[in-house]
Amino acid sequence: MNRILFEPDEIDDAGVARVRDARAAHIVNVLHGTVGLTLKTGEVNGLLGTGEITAIASDGEVAVQVRHTDAPLAPWVDLILAPPRPRVMKRLLPQLATLGVGRLILVGAQKVEKDFWGATLLKEAIYRPLLIDGLMQGAVASRVPEILVRRNFRTFVQDELDALAGASARRIVAHPYADGGARAAEPPRGDGADGPLVLAVGPEGGWTEAEVALLEAKGFVRRSLGPRILRTDTATVALLARLVPAD
Repeated sequence: MNRILFEPDEIDDAGVARVRDARAAHIVNVLHGTVGLTLKTGEVNGLLGTGEITAIASDGEVAVQVRHTDAPLAPWVDLILAPPRPRVMKRLLPQLATLGVGRLILVGAQKVEKDFWGATLLKEAIYRPLLIDGLMQGAVASRVPEILVRRNFRTFVQDELDALAGASARRIVAHPYADGGARAAEPPRGDGADGPLVLAVGPEGGWTEAEVALLEAKGFVRRSLGPRILRTDTATVALLARLVPAD
């Protein structure tokens, strides 16, 4: 945790946050927190700033007087993702929050395992703490990514995608079988590359040609990281790191 984030209801009217969970343990055991120590803090979906430890109780509760006045870094990309297995997805979620994903749209592509849609990971009580962990790792953002589930890929692309993405957003579909010359040709910075982006990442075996055709009909351009077939979490993180705009 490079910044401790508090939920709004954890901060009282006097601006004091009290926690006794993993964040408190991190403050005491990793940051070697003592009364008077200043921490990097923030409010989930709110402002960032600093906090001063005012008390450490014998039961492990840590009290922090916070002052949040700084605007967080805004998300810069919406990710359309054909989800991998739940254990891989669980690993990936914090990294997506760290890297600046604003919305994560999980779509039912042909090669997605059908059992995924019954996974407990799709419950907000399970995935939200993972996303907040990612925000605390990144230290510069506070907005929890929104997760949308769209099991019917064709219906989503044809009926919802344009309204969701916006007319001005660049649209990229990652596909390991992109045509020659299409390998990650999108410039990561400058030359008009900065701005809203919608990135579509398929299953580990790639989208089907029919799925890619649907996305291309909506203005998506094929991009590839090369001939190797990467795991979903590897490919997604590599693509986001390459495309991140200059802040």
